Amino acid sequence: MTDQPQDAGDQLAASTSEASLRRTEARSAEIEAQIAVDPSQFRVMTGDRPTGNLHLGHYFGSLANRVRLQDAGVDTYILVADYQVITDRDGTGPIFERVLGMMADYLAIGLDPEKTTIYAHSAVPSLNQLLLPFLSLVTESELRRNPTVKAELEATGDRPMSGLLLTYPVHQAADILFCKANLVPVGKDQLPHLEQTRVVARRFDERYGRVDPARPVFPQAEALLSKASTVLGLDGTKMSKTKGNVIEIGMDAGTTANLIKKAVTDSDRFITYDPQNRPEVSNLIMLASLCTGRDPVAIAADLGNAGGGGLKKLVTEAVNEFFAPIRARRVELAADPGYLLEVLRKGNAHANEVGEATLAEVRAAMNMTY
Repeated sequence: MTDQPQDAGDQLAASTSEASLRRTEARSAEIEAQIAVDPSQFRVMTGDRPTGNLHLGHYFGSLANRVRLQDAGVDTYILVADYQVITDRDGTGPIFERVLGMMADYLAIGLDPEKTTIYAHSAVPSLNQLLLPFLSLVTESELRRNPTVKAELEATGDRPMSGLLLTYPVHQAADILFCKANLVPVGKDQLPHLEQTRVVARRFDERYGRVDPARPVFPQAEALLSKASTVLGLDGTKMSKTKGNVIEIGMDAGTTANLIKKAVTDSDRFITYDPQNRPEVSNLIMLASLCTGRDPVAIAADLGNAGGGGLKKLVTEAVNEFFAPIRARRVELAADPGYLLEVLRKGNAHANEVGEATLAEVRAAMNMTY
């Protein structure tokens, strides 16, 4: 054992190398096969910051996959990351309303509180207390070079970095490790964040030891790479709440239609699926494909000379038909905030039980049980 941790910079960079990505992709395929046979060996943790309403990019990028894993029998934990709202903001904003909106979205898409634990950062003290010992395992220079910190700082427009933003990757490690999750659904760009969690888990074991000699306190969480296609915003850039280029899950059919009418296309009337040369048109085709289950090339072929107007009409119908039952359910849920709070409070209570058990192990490993 060594008191001074080895620098993690190379480890984080290596997590996105071509060789590492191939290994991660192969391992993700193995995990999917194992889930089909025995889902009980996995515990998934993921979540969202309540900074605005969830949108179609969220749904097709991650939310639908969470429902799939839940329904497959994987023990699933979903974090409403309310504390992480203030990493790059001067206040919490209308956070109470946004948390309730997020709960309505979660339940409307099919997340089942009897199968999935939904909980909030601020309601689980044991999770946040892990941040203290975890911070002893990383250096300031490692945090400043962390790709997650760099990306978050760039997104803030180079405003002064808060201590919370600097320690963001360590807080995320606590999110995963408090419940001993061993599987995290991520995109390739999020692999450095997961590697930071793995570094923290390894260093805790090396420095503080184990309660049970047969196993470390924390598992080495693995990545389950997302297979979802990226859905761009209506202006052809990344779908983002801050850009106002999104279709929210809870929007009504009329609002959805008006937004799609304004979507960016191009001047060529003949519709083709060509993501590299026609990204805006291809994005709309992909959206229709995701909603209908049809091949995007076949959709484009059927549209032929229909032009942007025909394409937008098809996409509007596909989106509104697909999300109609979800939206109807969401309206019912949003009308009953008491029920939404009850679900969240039950999830908080379970998360606290799990977190307290983990914290007790941490204290024992650190010889701090008094």
